[in-house]
Amino acid sequence: MVSVIEFEDRDEALAVLGTRDQYARMLREQFGLKVVPRDTTVHLEGTEAAVGYAERVIEQLRQLARHGPIKPSDVQTVVDLVKGRGDLSAADRTAAVVGPGKSIRPKTDGQARYVKAMQDNDVILCVGPAGTGKTYLAVAFAVNALRQGQIRRIVLCRPLVEAGEKLGYLPGDIAAKVNPYIRPLLDAMDDMMPIEQVRRYLELELIEISPLAFMRGRTINHAAIILDEGQNTTVPQMRMFLTRMGIGSKIIVTGDITQVDLPKDTRSGLADAIQRLKDIERVAIIHLSEKDIVRHQLVQQIVEAYEDAPKGRRGRHG
Repeated sequence: MVSVIEFEDRDEALAVLGTRDQYARMLREQFGLKVVPRDTTVHLEGTEAAVGYAERVIEQLRQLARHGPIKPSDVQTVVDLVKGRGDLSAADRTAAVVGPGKSIRPKTDGQARYVKAMQDNDVILCVGPAGTGKTYLAVAFAVNALRQGQIRRIVLCRPLVEAGEKLGYLPGDIAAKVNPYIRPLLDAMDDMMPIEQVRRYLELELIEISPLAFMRGRTINHAAIILDEGQNTTVPQMRMFLTRMGIGSKIIVTGDITQVDLPKDTRSGLADAIQRLKDIERVAIIHLSEKDIVRHQLVQQIVEAYEDAPKGRRGRHG
């Protein structure tokens, strides 16, 4: 089988195939196929399976290249995910077993990178458009870790941008006040466990709901701490949140940096953190794209329609 992949330009070809084609050689060695770079294209020749795997690796590397330089370790990670697991429905791609007969698995290579990042790192920043599974997979990972005794509790957090000063006037205790904003996280949890079990975990404080402002001054040990809608934190808020991590904890921040609801000219704490933390060991930054959308098929088309809109016609939030 022969496949020809065309890059946008020479810069993209160089970024994906590496200086002096070092990454192309890695593909040749890992998949046992012929890889021939030619200007702005690369020719793949081999078995149907080998060519298919190489195409998937190159697609993931193209996505990575859009967000910064690719390192040999990045290439090896993507190769391992594709080569080692092959069929996306294979049992070893399970992200979390959350109940009898219920399992959550990544459905795309990008989601598989995300799951592996959560397994291998202590701080994970995941950005991507709606429907890519950012929040859902984070909750699945946390629930699985809780069930297996790897952590003692799950802390769910979200910036209450829409509520602002009005939070204190909402009826009920703090959990009731925060509930409307944390609902996407609880919806994901309800899909993984019986509602009664979620309520029991909340009562026992195995699952904790906390407004971002209430995190100040705390050190949280042995927990999975999930911050949803992280793009709506300010830089000081993100710094405060990330430094709450104690012994045996993981922090997972999800968000879509094209949908920022902060006041104009206020820098997003998530966008800032991506730049500040990108070279720190055990901090993973995962970018998901439209290709990772797994909701209704129309969601992907809607996202693409907005992405393709002329800049002058877009709203401030993209």
